[in-house]
Amino acid sequence: MTKTALRGRLLCFADGPDRPTYIERGILVIENGRISAMGEDPALADGLVVEDFGERLIMPGFIDTHLHYPQTQVIGSYGAQLLEWLQRYTFVEEQRFADPAHAARVARFFFDELLRNGTTTACVYCTSHPASVDAFFAESERRGTAMIAGKVMMDRGAPQALLDTAERGYAESSALIGRWHGQGRQLYAITPRFAITSTEAQLEATGTLMREHPQCYMQTHLSENLREIETIAELFPWSRNYTDVYDRYDLLGERSIFGHCIHLREEERHRLAETRSIAAFCPTSNLFIGSGLFDRAALLAAGVPVTLASDIGGGTSYSMLRTAAEAYKVLQLQGQNFPAFAIFHSLTAGNAEALGLADEIGTLAAGSMADLVVIDSRATPAMAHRMEAVRSDDPLERLAEELFVLATMGDDRAVAATWVAGQCALSNNPTLTE
Repeated sequence: MTKTALRGRLLCFADGPDRPTYIERGILVIENGRISAMGEDPALADGLVVEDFGERLIMPGFIDTHLHYPQTQVIGSYGAQLLEWLQRYTFVEEQRFADPAHAARVARFFFDELLRNGTTTACVYCTSHPASVDAFFAESERRGTAMIAGKVMMDRGAPQALLDTAERGYAESSALIGRWHGQGRQLYAITPRFAITSTEAQLEATGTLMREHPQCYMQTHLSENLREIETIAELFPWSRNYTDVYDRYDLLGERSIFGHCIHLREEERHRLAETRSIAAFCPTSNLFIGSGLFDRAALLAAGVPVTLASDIGGGTSYSMLRTAAEAYKVLQLQGQNFPAFAIFHSLTAGNAEALGLADEIGTLAAGSMADLVVIDSRATPAMAHRMEAVRSDDPLERLAEELFVLATMGDDRAVAATWVAGQCALSNNPTLTE
């Protein structure tokens, strides 16, 4: 049995964005990879080696609900909107993942970047090559992370080297589910890229997979770009709208994650809410590729669960702090607000709740996995200078202002440490005490 303790300012949002659990000088006890106790009593750490993070914040690791690990080398590709961007950059890059050695090398880089940025769980697209999925999950298992990922299924609209068929997509996905879903902390997402690159036969096969494996997730893209929506209407002339295409094949549901969801009609938002389907807000990607502005208020008002995601590599930063900063700006342009507590709830407990994983991650509650990030709000000279002006006498007001500084000025430099399943995966902390 291994048992350690961390000391610092403890923060989580398991009770919602308006009710933070905050302990200014707290102890977090970790036993066999899980949190066994948290509180203010110094006696909790009696007899344990304590890592003291001083005034830094200790919170649950960040959760990213939509990104592509094969796209790490197309980030920042110039001058194209979605459909051209896929053809010019993404599909060219993804063909390289037929090589298992390349997939393994990129997976190592990808996990290094996630952990350096404090992200401990993510919903990830691999390529159409089963070897890309094996490389990804093998690296995740080695790191001890909880990941949701799957093989991209697509049987049209892309270079031949990336295409499967409805039958092969079904068979390869079935085999990968058997190999990886529930293997340690790994979870599988059935992954049709989007309806443009899947025939009706493949979407039917996807629905069959969902019925056969209801414990798995489903991830795809929805209503990202106006030309994409026009193409959907051309390919599926019987559909009433884009969401209707996925609905016809039984792909909506509480374990279905739809990236983007920008240009939705009211009836589409209603249907997503009715089925408890998840909308992933990808602000840096939506701005960079010029897709549009996500209407968070309309989706929340309709009752749709909304998560926050980086969408690497259309997105331009692995940092969920940078992602939050762009989300705030996108919403400001629409007269909407995104308070600091709501931001950090989304990055942790909110994303976990939407994924049905609130008992395991996104919290500091006893019994949950010890996936943690330690954050330094004075990590850069500019942040430290700004923090000098945080002077409220109310601890929660000070906390809210500090979190907003982190969300608008922070990045990977603010991450002092990342812990995965009770083990330190990254540390810039020099202090270790008994």
